[in-house]
Parts: sequence; C-alpha cells; structure tokens
Amino acid sequence: MNTVKTVMETSDAALDDGLRQRVADELHAAGGLRVYAASVSSADGKVLALARDGRARRLLAVMDPSCAAACHLPSVARKDFVCGGSTIGLLILETSSSALDWLRQLLPWTVPTVQGLATSAGLGDRLGLATPGHLRAAAGTGVVPFVAQQSIREMTRTQRTARQVMDDATWGVFEAGWRTGFGSDADHLKQPADIDTCSAVGFTMYTIDPGDHVCSRADTMSASELTAAMARAAWGEFETSQVAFKARYLGRAFRLDGGDPVRFDEDTLARAMVKYGGAIRHTVRMYRHLERARSGRPFELEVSIDETATPTTVAEHYLIAAELKRLGVRWVSLAPRFVGEFEKGIDYKGDLTVFRRSFAQHAAIARTLGPYKLSLHSGSDKFSVYPIAAELTGGLVHLKTAGTSYLEALRVVARKDPALFRRILDFTFERFETDRASYHISARLSAVPRPSQLADGDLETVLDGNDGRQLLHVTFGSILTSKSPNGEYLFRDAFRACLIDHEDEHYDVLSHHLGGHVLPFSRRR
Repeated sequence: MNTVKTVMETSDAALDDGLRQRVADELHAAGGLRVYAASVSSADGKVLALARDGRARRLLAVMDPSCAAACHLPSVARKDFVCGGSTIGLLILETSSSALDWLRQLLPWTVPTVQGLATSAGLGDRLGLATPGHLRAAAGTGVVPFVAQQSIREMTRTQRTARQVMDDATWGVFEAGWRTGFGSDADHLKQPADIDTCSAVGFTMYTIDPGDHVCSRADTMSASELTAAMARAAWGEFETSQVAFKARYLGRAFRLDGGDPVRFDEDTLARAMVKYGGAIRHTVRMYRHLERARSGRPFELEVSIDETATPTTVAEHYLIAAELKRLGVRWVSLAPRFVGEFEKGIDYKGDLTVFRRSFAQHAAIARTLGPYKLSLHSGSDKFSVYPIAAELTGGLVHLKTAGTSYLEALRVVARKDPALFRRILDFTFERFETDRASYHISARLSAVPRPSQLADGDLETVLDGNDGRQLLHVTFGSILTSKSPNGEYLFRDAFRACLIDHEDEHYDVLSHHLGGHVLPFSRRR
C-alpha cells in the first residue's frame, strides 16, 4: 500500500494512467476485489476507487484511521495497513445512495452540470449498466454526453426512480473516470410534479413536453372554426391581446440568419396559434414552476414539440420560439417534429433532399431567435440524417437516444445466453400489440422469425432488421418488469447478470454502435 499512501496526498489532477493502475493493483492485493483503474482518485487526503465484488460494485476508500472510524456509511469491511511507520484504513463500502452523496462532495466531476450550447448527445440507459460504454463512445469526440437521461414514461415502465437513474449514471461516470463533464436530462416532463421529482435528485436539464396541449385539428379547421377558436384563446395568459398579437406578425417579413424570410398571412397565423397556443401556455407555466423549484440553482430547458401528428412547419416553429421568448422563457434546445418519419430504433424514412431543405430553415430560426440547439428526438439509428444535422447546425445540436442501447444490450444476451434471448423474444410476440400503442412504428410481426426458426449463431440477426428492432424496442417495459406468480422477475435479473458477467463486451458493443451516432457530430475531426 505504499503507492496508495503516497497518492493520498497527491492532487487528483497529477495522477496519470500508470499511477492509477499501480494504485488499483495495490488495492486489489489488499481487498481482493477487481478495481477499475480509471476510477482511482485522490481528494481531501483520501484515495477512492470503484471495485467489482462478484456482481456487486463496491466503493473503496483509503483514509486516516480516525476518519475511517468516524465514517458511518454502510460498509462491507474495514482493514488497516501500516505504511512507512503510519497506519491507513481501507473501507470497503456498499454503493449506497448515501455513499454516492459523500463521493459527489469529494469529487465534483461526478456531478452533472449545465452544458449550454455545446454539441451534445443524450444517451439513455434503461438498465442502469450502460454509462461506461456510452462514455467510451463519446471519448475523443468533443460531444458532451448526457448520461443520466430518462423520461417519466420510461421510469414508469422500467420501475426505476429518478434517484436510481441519477445514481446509476453517476457510478458509471466514476467507474470510467470521466472527468470532463456530463449532462443530465429529465426527459419528457408533462406535469409540475415531474419537475419536482427530478429536481430533488439533481437533474440539470428539463425537457418539457407540451404535446398533450397541441390541437392538431387546427390543420383541418374551416375558416369560421379558426376564427371562433382564436376568439376563445386565453389572451390574458399570453399577456397580450388578439389585436396586438396579429399586429406583431401580419404584414411583416421575418428575416432569418441563413434562411428564407418567414411570413404570416391570416390563415397561417391563426392555424399556428390555435394548434400550438395551448402548448406555449403550458411550457410557460412549466418553466416558471421550474424556476421556483430550482431556487437559483443552475438548470437548462429543452422544449419538445416532436410528438405531434404532423410536422412542425417553419412558420409554426418561428411563432412558438418568438412567443416563448417574448414571455421570458429561456431554453437551450428545441425539438420540432421534422418532416419524414423518425420511427423508434431504425433509420430515417423519407426524402433526404426534402429533409435537408426543411431542416435548414429550422436551423436558421434557431440561430435567429436564439441561438439554441435543435434537438433530434427519437434520434436512435438515424444515421442518414446525422451528417445533414451536423453540417446545417454548425454544432448547435442535441441528439437524443435511448432504446438503441437497450437493443444493443440484447445483442450481448443473444451472443452469451442464447436460451435467455429465446425466452425474451418469444415473450415479445405476446406483448407487442399492447406495448406498441404509444409508439410510432411500422414493425410487422410476420417479418420477424420465431426463435425456433433460428440457430443460436443467428439470433442476433433479429436486431439487424427494422421489424425485429422495433418489436424488441417497444416491449422493453414488459421484459424488464414482468414477474412470475411467485414474484420473481421473468427476465430482468438474468438480463442484468448476463451484462455484468460480460461487461467488457457490453461496453464494446455500446461503444461501437453509439460511436456511429456520436462521431458525425464530433467537434474534433
């Protein structure tokens, strides 16, 4: 433990990879656990590291014996060692929430921070095991990873809490020794209570989803229906009048930075206002609640209007952004509903020439009324649009992925535990029609082979086709939460055990697949 003793008084910034490895080797010899060398850190006269004890993680803390005696965190063991005439204490601690709170105080780089306009990628994790693989994908790209990202809907379907999502991501950051900063995204929040839940555990970005307040029928309303709807609008909540509202937009050409001017006639303005007025009001209410909830603590906002029946037109985007700005809302990114199809888990469907032309206008609005980032929701596996988005935004972009990491975890299961994968695939056929209800997909069950039709070596080919990917994607909640009559998980525990037992392959698979998402946005090419 002589190297450990020396490092106790060494600045964390002064530790190189070789020194961290020597410390890891000494800690392994002392505690008998496999130590993640990248996690080895020094702070406040202590040496800290993460280790693997079977399938459990342990926090190792080396410190003065008097500090060790005063540490009341849940522990597994304590050992004292004499080094150079003095004694040091090694604590092997449970990876509890209280231990993590203590770690965050000692190592500020394990705490998510606001990331502003930096090019970024949200890398959602439905199993709580993916963060080190996600960070491998982001390494060297200059793209900021948002590794604590989960929607309330996903938390409900996976039966995880906001605290679990944040803690799992933080342990992953510590394991990987990711010291360059990361973001966190409380995704698709619909109610003020959702904000409170996520604020309490330290999320830094809040994605407001006002989709329930969008009136898609405005697209097909008659002129008289539009007139009546405009008259009923809650103009007081907009802090304006209908006359003043029309005066701001009619008869004017709004010039864009790098795009064609935006113009409104009576019909275009009325349809945009009736369609998105409720969403604007809801976003303002949520933003003001968020300001109160954060009580001066840093936060950033994303506005999500992507889950609508029809694409967001350029005029609609301009109106939404202009009105939110007038009402004092400040946001870092906005997700329109782009043209074409952004189905879950597969590449973009649509004319890329049309997409490029439309996306250029949206990017011009973001530069003009912001600047703010355009956010690509349902961004998993949209490989054909990444170069276009990266080019036209000049890096003012946020990519959001989630389900694709779960699918790639299943790829590892297919390779390492074929019997488990067969059971999972069989079960998805039973659940598909129910679980697909809230997703925009086009998967056909008839196009996916049954497990009995596949040899073990061919099982992962199910994940290479659009239909199989979407079948497995939308059923994640059922797979992760279904239990037997005696209360045991049907798949969850075995799924996680497989990934832990083969974690290096899991990380490599994620790094390869998510690297294909992140590299097109790299700021260091």
